[in-house]
Amino acid sequence: MEQNETQNISEVLIHLMKGILYKEEKPLLWERLSLQQAAVRDYLSIINLDVVIHDSDGFAYLKNREPEDSESSLPKLVAKRPLSYPVSLILVLLRRRLTEHDTISAEARLIIETSELYEIVSSFLAASNNEVRLLKRFDSYLLRIHELGFIRFLNKERTKFEVKRILKAFIDAQWLADFDAKLQAYATSSYFSEFEDNNDD
Repeated sequence: MEQNETQNISEVLIHLMKGILYKEEKPLLWERLSLQQAAVRDYLSIINLDVVIHDSDGFAYLKNREPEDSESSLPKLVAKRPLSYPVSLILVLLRRRLTEHDTISAEARLIIETSELYEIVSSFLAASNNEVRLLKRFDSYLLRIHELGFIRFLNKERTKFEVKRILKAFIDAQWLADFDAKLQAYATSSYFSEFEDNNDD
């Protein structure tokens, strides 16, 4: 790889290693990625990674490269982290809202009031749950989703946020189908109270 070419993609690679690359937030890096896709993929393949690029939605992220049959298995650099049930539930609800939004609205961005999402989530909880406790934990769930890169708060008070389109890549049709089987049980049980002592995401 030429020295100039390496310098051109270094910032792209560093940004991808840290998290998601959004076209609207980093247009220059996005342009470099678009022009140097082959070089980026060649470099990442050495460390068993690949880049997933969604041109239509304007985002890119890294994933572990699946080894060929003849290749030995290498350590995975992109770790998979289990999510708590409430966080998973919120992600599914946001994913469905994004699908509905794309169907009925010409606006590219999906912006939701935090209070609106709270009302939706609360409808899935057993009536016996303490609403004050829910409100306190709800904020921590949203912060967790923000840390994962699926939403972006639009003000300091965190009363409004944008749903990032990478959620479509993370939660596909199969993910939704598998999760549907659990929603009915969640809505009619006291699952929420079980997370009082064990709320690891």
